[in-house]
Amino acid sequence: MVEYIKVFITGGIICVIAQILMDKTKLMPARILVLYVSLGTFLTGLGLYQHIVDFGGSGATVPLIGFGYSLGKGVIKEVEKSGFLGVFTGGLMATSGGITAALLFGYLAAILFKPKDTK
Repeated sequence: MVEYIKVFITGGIICVIAQILMDKTKLMPARILVLYVSLGTFLTGLGLYQHIVDFGGSGATVPLIGFGYSLGKGVIKEVEKSGFLGVFTGGLMATSGGITAALLFGYLAAILFKPKDTK
């Protein structure tokens, strides 16, 4: 039960920060998306985001900042394995499953459901 609370708190704090950024600044959601992915990658490179993941589990890995964490972790792993080439291949290798699933399910939803005409 305590793990669920940690996950909820971690994910909630990440979402609250994004909402505050939208409400109190002129940042648009797309810029916050880029900020979160970049921040996740940067904090992973510094070795700091792993502590947040250890505490919050999926509350830290599911939001956009978690995508940056996955990219960073993949790059670090591939650089250790393949050298400099890992900078270019690591992020793609680490996130390809999630990207493929998003594209596949988005495509299926577009085929199965008729969009409403908004006027």
